[in-house]
Amino acid sequence: MEKETLKAYVITDLTAELAVENMDSEYGEDDYAELDGHDLTDYEPSIRECIEKEKESLDDGGNLAPYIDESLLGLRENVLRIEPDVVVYEGKLCGCAIVELKQELSERDWNSLLDYISGQYSDGWGEGFEQRDISVADGILNVHFWQPDQRYPIVLDALPGQAPTVPQQAQKPKMRLIGQDGNIFSILGRASRLLRQNGQGKQAEEMFRRVQESGDYYKALNIISEYVQTELSAPEKGDTAPRTQKDRQER
Repeated sequence: MEKETLKAYVITDLTAELAVENMDSEYGEDDYAELDGHDLTDYEPSIRECIEKEKESLDDGGNLAPYIDESLLGLRENVLRIEPDVVVYEGKLCGCAIVELKQELSERDWNSLLDYISGQYSDGWGEGFEQRDISVADGILNVHFWQPDQRYPIVLDALPGQAPTVPQQAQKPKMRLIGQDGNIFSILGRASRLLRQNGQGKQAEEMFRRVQESGDYYKALNIISEYVQTELSAPEKGDTAPRTQKDRQER
């Protein structure tokens, strides 16, 4: 029996330029328009069709995994496929790298994988794709998977409406804050990966949204500490060591 693999979906922002050729379009008489993910939802079928054509022109159906550097042994052994795609997520058309894994990755390998995908978008697969002219009703579209101010990717166990490939577990994973990188995006990324590895993709999504909306470093830390067990978290049942006889006598 073939061993079941895991899937992850790396969600990133999309932007595009539209060379307007139809003067009756919503962009009026402007000959050039910059579009974000909200604007691009109308063009999803045309963009996806172009992606599929791009995959057909490449080896192995556009799988980017074979190009992972040989020095990244953990990735080369465990990442079977990486396929660029798009998906509507929270009302926006987003880039979606569909990743197929033999087994869960370590935190270090997840960092390397996200860096690799970003690199493919900036000067690999994405650099070639953004040069493809996509004909749409309003004119010619050029789509960018890489952004100079790219926010930290969202990683899902399943797309909305799909069942995750990793069973859900209720217990919070533990994560140290003291002595680690204090950048909130680094902390958020570590917490998100721990939740995913614990089969809690929905919680990772929810945490990500709440942190983004918090607008405050310390509020964000406390929100993260609700989802993973940190030095700021309230002790969970069973985490508090029993008092010794001496402690009880002193009380």
